[in-house]
Amino acid sequence: MSRKITALVVGAMVAPLISVATAGTASAHGYVSNPPSRQAQCAAETISCGDIKYEPESVEGPKGLKSCNGGDARWADLNDDGKGWTVSRVGQQATFTWSIKKGAEHATTNWEYWIGGTRVANFNYGGKQPPLTLSHSVPLTGYTGKQKVLAVWNVDDTAFAFYSCIDVNIG
Repeated sequence: MSRKITALVVGAMVAPLISVATAGTASAHGYVSNPPSRQAQCAAETISCGDIKYEPESVEGPKGLKSCNGGDARWADLNDDGKGWTVSRVGQQATFTWSIKKGAEHATTNWEYWIGGTRVANFNYGGKQPPLTLSHSVPLTGYTGKQKVLAVWNVDDTAFAFYSCIDVNIG
């Protein structure tokens, strides 16, 4: 009898800690699949990468970062500009398509696209849930040649975002 009471007390003490430890992360997962982002290339195994090839949709980190790996050391390969990423040819306007994991469509604040430290596009989503596939037509006016586009999906009800880098040749 005392073992059951001890187990109940311990369980009651541990449960809140588990919920606090897991609170705040987004339940959504997604990445840019077209043109192929770095994690899409890892998943397709066109580039040799670490474990990101198994979960390309999981590059999540605090909002406001400007790194391809979302600040997560597990996905460090995504920050390696010398890795030989496939570069997609695009014009002065490019369409970026996000693939979102089924059952993990999270309310969205906005979608941002960056080149260097400059935001080139912002698509407000007003807290709605996105579909499984979503595309944005992004103006790349003023940029030419090889560029790295950072696509950011800011979820609405957490402090986290999803990050995806796409290597393009504009012109």
